[in-house]
Amino acid sequence: MFRHILFPIDGEAPSIAATGPCVAFARDAGARLTVLHVTAPFHLLSTSAEVLADTPDSYAAHSLARARARLETVAAEARAQQVVYETVTLEHAEPYQAIIDTARQRQCDLVAMASHGRSGLQAVLLGSVTQKVLAHCHLPVLVWR
Repeated sequence: MFRHILFPIDGEAPSIAATGPCVAFARDAGARLTVLHVTAPFHLLSTSAEVLADTPDSYAAHSLARARARLETVAAEARAQQVVYETVTLEHAEPYQAIIDTARQRQCDLVAMASHGRSGLQAVLLGSVTQKVLAHCHLPVLVWR
């Protein structure tokens, strides 16, 4: 049914926990997997300690190193389960849009992603990438909680 699955990860506990099940789902479906990590662009004005402590070049280098490490976790699982995969790192101000655009550009037929499970005021203040993908994506979206 599904031949190409996009698995966006952010490196936090929910996406790490979803790695095994997502790779197993791809294996069982006979699908290939594209693993995506979206990094935030450098902003001169920011509340993020990572951005405030860096110059644009060092921020880019640190972001790429973090992305590679996070992607390698999924790549190792895909190799172990013999799933064909590729990894992609993108810089984008809106992660949900990067996810949707990547799914379209790479001709994926499913987006499989984790949810942080935020609710109440925390969900309102922080937003939800998963909710935005669900609301705007033209593809089926499988959410792990």
